[in-house]
Amino acid sequence: MILKSISIVNFKNIREARLEFSPNVNCLLGNNGMGKSNLLDAIYFMSFCKSFSGMTDAQLITKGEDFTMIQTTYDRRGDDESLNMGITRGKRKAMKRNGKEYVRLSQHIGKFPLVMSSPNDIDLIRESGETRRRWIDMSLSQADAVYLDHLIRYNRALEQRNALLRNGVADANLFDALDIQLDTAAAYISMARAQWIERLSPIFNRYYRLVAGDDENAALAYSSALLTMPMRDLLLRERHHDEIVKHTSVGIHRDDVEMTLDGMQMRRAGSQGQCKTFVIALRLAQYEFLSQATQMSPLLLLDDIFDKLDSNRVAKIMQIVSMPTFGQIFVTDTNLAHFDEIIANVAGDYRLWNVVDGVFSPIKPSK
Repeated sequence: MILKSISIVNFKNIREARLEFSPNVNCLLGNNGMGKSNLLDAIYFMSFCKSFSGMTDAQLITKGEDFTMIQTTYDRRGDDESLNMGITRGKRKAMKRNGKEYVRLSQHIGKFPLVMSSPNDIDLIRESGETRRRWIDMSLSQADAVYLDHLIRYNRALEQRNALLRNGVADANLFDALDIQLDTAAAYISMARAQWIERLSPIFNRYYRLVAGDDENAALAYSSALLTMPMRDLLLRERHHDEIVKHTSVGIHRDDVEMTLDGMQMRRAGSQGQCKTFVIALRLAQYEFLSQATQMSPLLLLDDIFDKLDSNRVAKIMQIVSMPTFGQIFVTDTNLAHFDEIIANVAGDYRLWNVVDGVFSPIKPSK
C-alpha cells in the first residue's frame, strides 16, 4: 500500500499543506515543534480515526478555526482509493472512503494498515499494563475484525458491569448476563493475544539482535489469569470482592506482557539505549506481522527515533528499514546527516522536506 498524497487544512499548526509522496522514503527535517510529527499524526489519523498523541478531536483543530479537514489518496492493492476526514467543532467527525461515509468508524480499522514508532514508545516498557494492552489491541485490531468486534463488546459489557458495582446494584441475574458476555468476548481475545505474542516473540528477538548484536536475548511473554481459569469462573469467584471495591478486578483488562532482556525485566535492567532498541524492534516485528496478516505493506512512520542511539545502531536500523520488505517509510528528524545515511541505502525515488511552522518546503539532501 502506498500513500500517494495528502491535503491538510487547519490540523494542529498546519494551516494548509499538500504533499506528493515518494513510494519509498519520505523525510521531514526540522527543529522540534515545527510540525513534523503533526504531519505524521495526520497520516496516522487516516488509518485509525484518532490522534496518536491522545488529543481529542476538537484539540486537533488549529487554534481560532472551526474545522479541520484531511484528504488522502492511496494505491491500495493496485487500485486508487481516497479518504476524506472532517472535524467541525460541536459535531461528530466524519470519515469517507471513496466518497462514502462509514456507518461505524470501527469498520475502517485495518483497511489502511500502519505502524508508527515514536519517542513515546518507551512507555511500552516503563508504564502500566494498560499501555501494553493498547499496543496489542491496536496491532490485532488491524489484522482481525473479529478481534476488534469482541474487544468492543467486552469494553461495553465491562463498562455496564462497573456501573452496576458503582451504584451498589446487587441483582445476580444482571451480573450473570453481563458475565456471560464478558466470558465469550474474553475467551477469543485472550486466545488471540496469547497466540500473537507467541508468534511475534521470535520475530521481535530477531530484529533486536539485528540492531544490538547477538550478545543479548530479548523476550516477550503473555501474562493473563485466563490462561488458568475461564473468565466467568474468575468473575464469580471475585464478585463479592468487586462489590466491595466497586469495580471489576479481574479479566483481560488486567492482562500484561512481560518484557525481558537476558532474563531481566527491561523496566529495571535496561539501559536507555537498550530500551530504545527494544521498542524499535517491537515496532519492526509488529510491521512484519501486519504485512503477513493483511497481505499488504503497511505504512511505516518513524518519528524522531534516532535520539539516544549510537551511530552503529542508527546505521543498522537504516539498513533494515531500507529493505524493500518495509515498503513506504516516513521519517522525521532534526539531523540532516541521518537522512543522508538513509538515502544512501535507498534504491529509487525519495523525497525530503524542511519543516518550519507547519510549512513544508522541498529540499535536496547533501551527499
